[in-house]
Amino acid sequence: MKCNVGKADKIARIIIGLCIIAAGVYFNSWFGVIGVVPIVTAILGWCPLYIPFGISSCKK
Repeated sequence: MKCNVGKADKIARIIIGLCIIAAGVYFNSWFGVIGVVPIVTAILGWCPLYIPFGISSCKK
């Protein structure tokens, strides 16, 4: 897996993921589980949705 998620993108994904998880906990909903996806993509530094569009936020 080649890196396609840059530093600023990783930070944004972690913040968004934590907000989604917090909303799921606050509203007592399973929806918070979806917040794990952006956190995992930030940790891995790779997003499968970027591949078909040829997007990369990594510095070359």
